[in-house]
Amino acid sequence: MTKPWDVTSEHLLRELAPQVLGAVARRFRDFSSAEDAVQEAMIAAFTQWPREGVPENPRGWLIQVASRRMTDLVRSEIARRQRETTVARDVEIMEPSVDIESDMDPDDTLILLFMCCHPALTSSSAIAMTLRAVGGLTTTEIANAFLVPEATMAQRISRAKQSIKTSGVPFRLPSAHERAERLPVVLHVLYLIFNEGYASSIGAHLQRLDLAREAIRLTRCAKALLPGDAEVAGLLALMLLTDARRAARTGPHEELIPLNKQDRTLWDRTEISEGIEHLTAALSKGSVGLYQLQAAVAAVHDEAARTEDTDWPQILALYELLKRVSPSPMVTLNHAIAAAMVHGPSKGLELLETLDTDDRLAGHYRLDAVRAHLLEMVGDCESAIKHYRIAASRTTSIPEQNYLMTQAARLAEK
Repeated sequence: MTKPWDVTSEHLLRELAPQVLGAVARRFRDFSSAEDAVQEAMIAAFTQWPREGVPENPRGWLIQVASRRMTDLVRSEIARRQRETTVARDVEIMEPSVDIESDMDPDDTLILLFMCCHPALTSSSAIAMTLRAVGGLTTTEIANAFLVPEATMAQRISRAKQSIKTSGVPFRLPSAHERAERLPVVLHVLYLIFNEGYASSIGAHLQRLDLAREAIRLTRCAKALLPGDAEVAGLLALMLLTDARRAARTGPHEELIPLNKQDRTLWDRTEISEGIEHLTAALSKGSVGLYQLQAAVAAVHDEAARTEDTDWPQILALYELLKRVSPSPMVTLNHAIAAAMVHGPSKGLELLETLDTDDRLAGHYRLDAVRAHLLEMVGDCESAIKHYRIAASRTTSIPEQNYLMTQAARLAEK
């Protein structure tokens, strides 16, 4: 029995894509070909489902179509190379059947995550490729996350696929030992998927709830797989403590509402409680990592009943520790904000100067946005207006662009 095609069906297809890719890649152990096969299955669905209705088991339908494509490809390869007896038996094993999902793991997307973090790849290449395959992010969105040009990221993803193909290392389900080795990269991918979902870097919408929720779901799966890992728990805590503010981040017309202006009664107290519980358990293990520290910052914000109650000295201390544990331009940027809130905006502006020569962030809209805010705090409205406008011209997020232009207009009217 089929269901009619509607606006939710397209959303369903996007959600199913990484699950289907995980199942097909796991079965055939050829990522690049599996990705092409899944794309063909998606095209077939977009063509047929509006006309014939959505199948009762849409994931099974997509896997079956993609698997048939892969089987045809394998058969063609067998014929070309004249691999007869041994490989022919493998093809029969992979022949799609009515019971196409019988060997599927319910968390095939998580399995795909670990598979994509391939030993033939550098960490950055594995993350980039996985964000495409699992997160469904565009090349532009991934480039924004890495602070690099889109063309650079496109080449990186292409080289990653080619590296897997030429390495001779099979694209297969990792062992328990391999999963432990690949975990840091997997967590980084989940972190970036969540960030893109919570604050979309491009387009008309500030948030992509599908990405944020999927990142939380997969992180829960990772925690179930590795219940004793403190960084997995720290990442889950960070996501929950951040996602708890989601309902207060936008107004009725999807306009951005900054943290200090949010209605804190809209914050999800259940998520905050769960996040703090995971964070407390993680910190009790004694080793403090990147995600635990970021979660601790989020917890300080969430526990403040009012903006003016925020414990900024504690946040500043946490960012100083983060700079030692995992230095990055974004950590330095946030450290400058915290320093401004504790020691005054002039101190924050002084710290921002160190980022002007950092190629990873120089020219990024966030640097101009923070500088504009701190210039406004010291009373230099003319310079603040200039940097708000520069920041607005550099962001590809329409809600953020509108917010920054509104701040410039507000100051110009004074």
